[in-house]
Amino acid sequence: MHPCMTCGACCATYRVAFHWLEAEASPAGAGVPVELTERLDPHRLVMRGTRQAPTRCVALDAVIGRRACCTIYERRPSVCREVAASWEFGEASSQCDRARAAHGLAPLTPADWASPVRPAAAANDDNRDPNSPPGSPVAA
Repeated sequence: MHPCMTCGACCATYRVAFHWLEAEASPAGAGVPVELTERLDPHRLVMRGTRQAPTRCVALDAVIGRRACCTIYERRPSVCREVAASWEFGEASSQCDRARAAHGLAPLTPADWASPVRPAAAANDDNRDPNSPPGSPVAA
């Protein structure tokens, strides 16, 4: 399981500000639900709940440190897509570490990424045939 699924600290620590064109009210019309935002300035929106303390994004469904889910994950703003968990890509993230510390959670370590992957998840990750045995080669 991805460590973010048991965390949620960043969504309850940082302001989530983004350009208004990322909202569903933009000409593209498929972005962040407008009712979950408020205007920050002439060019930016902010997710409700993240503009002032206590910070908690309105789209967060979580018990911080135990379970976390973004209710608009597929439509979340770019600033959320850009946040990396510590060691997710081989290096620490001070943003992740600070958010976790703010909620009394230990920083993530490389060991948090070393847990075994379930065969079904592995099959989905690398386009293996889900009916093939784990570890079978993938056709190129």
